[in-house]
Amino acid sequence: MTRIIDLDAKTAKAYLKKPECYFRSDFPPYISFETILKDTATAMGGQAYTTFQKAKPERAMDMAGVNYELLSTKDGRFAWRPFELIHPAIYMTMVQLVCEPVNWELLQKRLKELHEGVVECTSFPMASGDDDKHDAVQVRNWWLRYEQRSLELSMEYTHLLKTDVSNCYGSLYTHSIPWALHGYETAKEKQHDKNLLGNQIDFHIRNSRYGQTNGITQGSVLMDIIAELVLAYVDHQITDHLADDKDFHILRYRDDYSIFTCSDQHASEIVRVISDCLRKVGMQLGAAKTSVSTNIVEGAIKPEKLAGIQLQDMDITQAKTIQKQLLRLHSFAREYPNTGAVKRLADNAFQKISKITEVPDDLGVQVAIVCDIAAISPSAFPALSGILAKLISLAQEDARPEMWKKVAEKMKRIPHNGHLEVWLQRVTKAKDVNLNFESSEPICQVVNGQDTKLWNNDWISSQALVQALDVAKLVISKPEDLDPVPKTEELSLFREYAEFS
Repeated sequence: MTRIIDLDAKTAKAYLKKPECYFRSDFPPYISFETILKDTATAMGGQAYTTFQKAKPERAMDMAGVNYELLSTKDGRFAWRPFELIHPAIYMTMVQLVCEPVNWELLQKRLKELHEGVVECTSFPMASGDDDKHDAVQVRNWWLRYEQRSLELSMEYTHLLKTDVSNCYGSLYTHSIPWALHGYETAKEKQHDKNLLGNQIDFHIRNSRYGQTNGITQGSVLMDIIAELVLAYVDHQITDHLADDKDFHILRYRDDYSIFTCSDQHASEIVRVISDCLRKVGMQLGAAKTSVSTNIVEGAIKPEKLAGIQLQDMDITQAKTIQKQLLRLHSFAREYPNTGAVKRLADNAFQKISKITEVPDDLGVQVAIVCDIAAISPSAFPALSGILAKLISLAQEDARPEMWKKVAEKMKRIPHNGHLEVWLQRVTKAKDVNLNFESSEPICQVVNGQDTKLWNNDWISSQALVQALDVAKLVISKPEDLDPVPKTEELSLFREYAEFS
C-alpha cells in the first residue's frame, strides 16, 4: 500500500480528481459525480474558480450554500454528522493548487518533518490500485497499522487510554493550516501574503463556507489530507512537550488517540498534554469516548467489534428463525447504535436473507423490526433497505405498496436523514415498486428529475461553467431500471465503508 503523499504530483492530482475521492460515500449506482467533475475541469481550463466569479458582494465567500451539505443522523434523534460536497469548481481549484509540483513537494517535506516525533501516525490516506476502491484500502490500513499495532504494544505496556477529538473536522481552526504547513512564526509573519500556500488553502476553504474560520468540509480525500496536516502539526507540538518523557507510546488514527503506558497517572498526564495542544487549533477531546484499560488486548479492540464477532456467524437462512435473529440484531443496535459493527451485521443479514424464497408467517413483524433497527442505527440503512426490499418482495403483490408506504412514513420521522432517504429512494423507485417517493433532500429531488440545485452557483459569471455544473448529470441511470431487491454486489462500497466506521 502506498500513501497518497508519497505519489508524485501528477499522479496525486489524477488520483484526487477521481469521483470516489471527491466524495467518499456509499450512494446507489445510478448516482455518480464523474461527469460533472470532468465537465467542470474542462470549463475551467486549468484556471482558478476566482477567475469566473462575480465582484464583491457577489463572490463565493459572500454567499451561503456554496457547498452541498448532506446530513446523516447518528442516533435517529438529536446527533448528526454533516458531510459536505465541496463546490466542484472550488474543489478542482484546490486539487490543482495543492498538486502543483513545487507545492506538493513542500507538503511532502513538511509532513515528513511533522511525522518525526513521539506520535506514531497510522492514518495518512492510502492510494488504491485499479482493482481496489479507496475506502477498502483504508480499511486494510486501519486494521494493519492501528488495530494490529495496538495488539503488538501489549507486550511492552500495561495500560491503554483511548480518546478522540470531538467534532474534529467541524472545529478545526482554518488559520491553523498555514501554521501547520509553514510553522507558526513564519505563518504569523506572512499572514497577509496571498501567495503563501497555507493562506491560499485557508482562503479557498473559507470561500466555500461563507467565510467561516471554524471547520473544514468532511467527505473528500483532499480534506482528509488537510486534516492530517493539522493533526500532524499537533503531533509535533505534543513531541515538543513530551521530549523528556519516557516509557510511553502514542498511536493516532485520524482523530483517535491510543496512549500506551505502565500506569494510569502517566496516561492522564499525557492526555492532558494532547488536550492542550489540540485546543490551540480549535479542537478538544471528547470525554464521553475516553476509556482506560489495564488489558491492552481487550482495550485495543472496539467493544462493539468484540460483541459483533459473537453474532457474525448467525444463521438466518431459515424463515422460522428470521425474527429471532433480527431481534438479536435489534438488541445489538440499541447497545452499539450506528457503529461499524451494526453495519457489518446488517450486511451479513442482508446477504443471507436475500436467499430466502418462502414467505414467513410473521412478515409484517419482521418488516417492523427492521424499520426500528433503521431508526436506531440509520447509517446501516443501505443494508437494511436491502432486507426490507427482500422481505416486502415476498408479500402479496397488492399488499406491497401499502407496506412500502408505511416504511417511508416511518423513515421520514427520523430527523437529519438525508443519507437514509437517498437509499430509501433507491428501493421505493425500483422496478415494479414504483412508489411515488417525495423527499426534501436535494439529491433525491435531482434523481426525481426536479429543478433543484446542490451548490449555490449565483457567484459564477461564466455561463459555460454553470452549464458544466448541471446537477442532472449526476444521474447516470434510472432507479426504475434496478431490480427491487439489490444484488449483494451493489452494496460492495457500503460494505467497505462499514468496515471503516
